[in-house]
Amino acid sequence: MRGRGWLLGAAVIDSVGSGFVYAFAVVFFLTRSDLSLAQVGLALTLAQLLVLPMPTLTGPLTDRWGARRVTVIANIVSASGFVGYLAASSFWEVVAAAFTVQVGVAAYWTAYSPLVAEAVPSSDLNRWFGMINAARNAGVGIGGAVSGLALATAGTSVLDWLVAANVASYLLAAALVGGRRTPAERVSRPASPGHPLPARRPRAGGYRAVLADRAFIVLVGINVVFVLGTLVWSVLLAVYVVDVLHERAWLAGALLALNTALIAGLQTLVVRGVERRRTTRVIAVAAIMNAVAFVAFWALGAAPSWVVVPGLVLAVGIYTVAEMLHSPALSALSVVLPPPELRGRYQALFQMSWTIGGAIGPALFTTLLAIDDALPWLLLCALSLLVLPAIRPLEHRIPSLST
Repeated sequence: MRGRGWLLGAAVIDSVGSGFVYAFAVVFFLTRSDLSLAQVGLALTLAQLLVLPMPTLTGPLTDRWGARRVTVIANIVSASGFVGYLAASSFWEVVAAAFTVQVGVAAYWTAYSPLVAEAVPSSDLNRWFGMINAARNAGVGIGGAVSGLALATAGTSVLDWLVAANVASYLLAAALVGGRRTPAERVSRPASPGHPLPARRPRAGGYRAVLADRAFIVLVGINVVFVLGTLVWSVLLAVYVVDVLHERAWLAGALLALNTALIAGLQTLVVRGVERRRTTRVIAVAAIMNAVAFVAFWALGAAPSWVVVPGLVLAVGIYTVAEMLHSPALSALSVVLPPPELRGRYQALFQMSWTIGGAIGPALFTTLLAIDDALPWLLLCALSLLVLPAIRPLEHRIPSLST
């Protein structure tokens, strides 16, 4: 942490602010406009679709301007989008405000990982990404808890204040990052303070060079598999708990809270425990644990009723440990493998794996669930096991981040 507290502090502030409105965006627009639930949902979906190509545009900007500058700009853009939330009342105003926020979010996560790579020694990257993952979960949880308590005590009238607090949090995060320089910037900055930092010269080839890197393309494919696994929370678990296991809907929320609490409390210890292991093998173990968890979820469909709740807790526990293993490892590899001058473009492609998984997953899993409640879990299990032969050939290309 010495000399780098600003890096973690910015992520925590950003996450707490996001937690303020994460669960209440739809309610916010419903209370401030005459739009129907379907119209608000359509507006938010359209904004998400429009922002899909943004990471590919942010990547070259990160390579040219530097990750820190793009991170600052991204936070300011998100803040301006939430200002738009306060003024939006028509369909297209909601689209514009949500689009602006998502442009900032997409740019932020494309630039933030390269920023960490510039500020942190490669031997510490696994620890840092583990700590950031824990801090983000804790931050979103704290923000969500504060907003939930505020709504419970003051009603929907407090939503404007929560959005305003979110604006302030993004601006504070921008100021925190903008006021610091990474070691790479300090080395490359001219002695004269009046001269601007020279633009970087990306390696020739641009995205063609990224797409020609087969090892990195495999890494992106592996991340898509893990991204599909994260859709358990947003797509599968609640409907599975209610319709198949015949349990109360609140149980799905309680399991998500358990997942968040475990990550916030144990993520750094898990990373510390495996930091002397080869990164590829840590990812392989995470894939195996995911496969075991998905089989456990499926098996509970035929289990006696008294087994269901403890079985869900056990499956979520296994799944969460897998998440704590693969998330920091993949994030670290995504910034270690690329050449520094193309790190922004590489990260843009890596971020697209989240978009791809998030786009195909909901339709795929709901369709499979409608055919047979076992199919989504079996597909996730099979995909997780495919990670093992996929990552094996990369072992000599991918470094151990502990040395």
